[in-house]
Amino acid sequence: MINCPFEKVLLPVDRSENSLRAIKFAGALLSGVDSSEVTLLYVMTGGYLSERMKNIDFRAELIKETQIFKKIREKHIEENIIPFLTEYEDNLKKSGFKGTLSKLVEEGEAGNKIIEVATREKFQTVIMARRGMSEWKGYILGSVSNKVIHGLLNQNIYIVGQKITENPLSHILLPVDGSEYSMKAVQHAACLAKQVKAIQKITILRVINVSLYLERVRQGIDPEAEAEETLSKAKKILTDEGVETGLIETKSVVGFPKDEIIKEVQEFGYNLIIMGRKGRSAIKDIVLGGVSSSVLNNCFEQTIAIINQ
Repeated sequence: MINCPFEKVLLPVDRSENSLRAIKFAGALLSGVDSSEVTLLYVMTGGYLSERMKNIDFRAELIKETQIFKKIREKHIEENIIPFLTEYEDNLKKSGFKGTLSKLVEEGEAGNKIIEVATREKFQTVIMARRGMSEWKGYILGSVSNKVIHGLLNQNIYIVGQKITENPLSHILLPVDGSEYSMKAVQHAACLAKQVKAIQKITILRVINVSLYLERVRQGIDPEAEAEETLSKAKKILTDEGVETGLIETKSVVGFPKDEIIKEVQEFGYNLIIMGRKGRSAIKDIVLGGVSSSVLNNCFEQTIAIINQ
């Protein structure tokens, strides 16, 4: 029996439309998980102090400095942060979420603070927008989300895409290569299928790496037969967990993994891609697999789950 890692979920947010999409996705994902504990995290970067403290005479108030900071911080949280966090809570409840909700406000650099909280509080899953606004601005993927992906090695991370449909988990793409990490991704998809009733199709994709094709043949291995074996293994994981065979589709293509995965995403209506952190391809980077990085930085509309456990 596969355990679903949604008992403790961290949902970092800001006041942007991107975070609203993350809230909507989280509601669809977790509406069937009664035991889930979701924590909404907002990270203050310190900019809130400048406007409120410009008229304070520090020479006269030096002794009271600590108390002044405390009062300004508390007032800022009460007036400017708690209201929109409460709105996010209401949205999650309206989506059908029945678990426990809590709010957490921290201060510091956003990416580092998310990593710190997720690690310290032993969160299993982090769900966050691809990029935020104001102090959360970044490039391509987004500096905060990019830092979190590379900094958290023991949590599953959902990077919510820029397009959220009414049913954001209807069509799932599962790229596999037979590695331990890709099989973890399949197990995660099996977990989702048990709790999300709106899933309409799970496509398992095996890209036979053209750059390794001849090498495998020289080793006496038929790459296409090997690919079929990987697909069969992945499909069995799903069916053993009760996923209906009619929901499962398998595909095998020859090419460069990152190119073929991106092509598949662009041609078909997937809204969620579930991938292992890294695979067994020769194309890797130091922390996050080269294929995973390419998909993250080229598939903007889809939500991408990076599976670590």
